Amino acid sequence: MDKKVVLITGCSSGIGLSLAVRLASDSDKAYKVYATMRNLAKKERLVECVKDLHKDTLDVLQMDVTDQQSILNVRDRVVEKRVDILVCNAGVGLMGPLEVQSSESLRHILEVNVVGTIRTIQAFLPEMKAQRQGHILVTGSIGGLHGLPFNEVYCASKFAIEGACESLAILLQHFNIHMSLIECGPVNTDFLVNLQKAELGDTSLQQVDTETLSLYEKYLQHCGSVFQNAAQDTEDIVKVFLEAIQSPSPALRYFTSGVVPPLTQLKVTEPDGSRFIHTMSKLIFSSDDQ
Repeated sequence: MDKKVVLITGCSSGIGLSLAVRLASDSDKAYKVYATMRNLAKKERLVECVKDLHKDTLDVLQMDVTDQQSILNVRDRVVEKRVDILVCNAGVGLMGPLEVQSSESLRHILEVNVVGTIRTIQAFLPEMKAQRQGHILVTGSIGGLHGLPFNEVYCASKFAIEGACESLAILLQHFNIHMSLIECGPVNTDFLVNLQKAELGDTSLQQVDTETLSLYEKYLQHCGSVFQNAAQDTEDIVKVFLEAIQSPSPALRYFTSGVVPPLTQLKVTEPDGSRFIHTMSKLIFSSDDQ
C-alpha cells in the first residue's frame, strides 16, 4: 500500500513541528511527510527530532504562504504529484489595543492567516478533486468561534477561515474530500510569550488611554492564568489531529479542549449576544459591573 502523502505548513515550531515528527515517525511508515516552513534556518529542531528516520518518510521544504509562487514551487516538488492530506497550520497572532496597530500588521495577519491558508488550499485542491479523495485539515482557534478582547484582527482572520472552510466543506463532500477544523484552546507554545514581549515593549502603547491600558494588563493576567491552568501541550493537540486523520469519516470540527465548547454554545443559544458579552467581560476582567 502506498504511503499517504501529507503536506504541513508552519513546521518550524509548535503544532506543525510536533505533527510532522509524529507522522514521519509512524511505526508502519504509513505517511510521507512534506514539512514546510517560511525560514529554513529554523529547521534544526525538526531535523534533530527525525535524524534517525529513513529519508523516505520526511522532506523539509521552504514555503512562504504569503507568496503564491513559493506555494506552487512546493507543489511541483512533491515527488508523488499528489497530496492526500493537507494540513494548513501556518498562522500568526496580533494582540493589543486596536487603535495602535499598524496597517502593516493588519495586512500581515490577514495575508498569513486568511489569504495564505486559502492560497495553499487552492494550489492542492484541483488534484484532490481529480482523484476524488483527500483530507484538508486547518488549525482553528477559540478565537475563530467567539470574540476575544485585544484580539480583534486575529479573531477576524480566524472567523474568516471558519467561514471559508465551512463553505468549502459543503461542496467537497461531492468529491469525497473531507474538511476538518481542529479547534484549539490555549496551547503551550511560544505564541503567547512572543506576543506579550512584543506588545509590552511597544512604545505605541504610550498613546493609549490609561483605562484601556489597565484593562489590557488585566487581560494579560487573565491569559497567564488560563495558560497556567488550562493550556495543552502540543502533543495533546497532535492526538486530535491524528484522530481526524485516521477517521474513516472525519468531522468538520474537532475540539481539543473542554474550555472551548461551553462559551461557543452560550453564543449560539442566545443569538442577541448580550449574555455572552457580559459573561466574557466578567470572566476576563473580573468585574461585577461590566
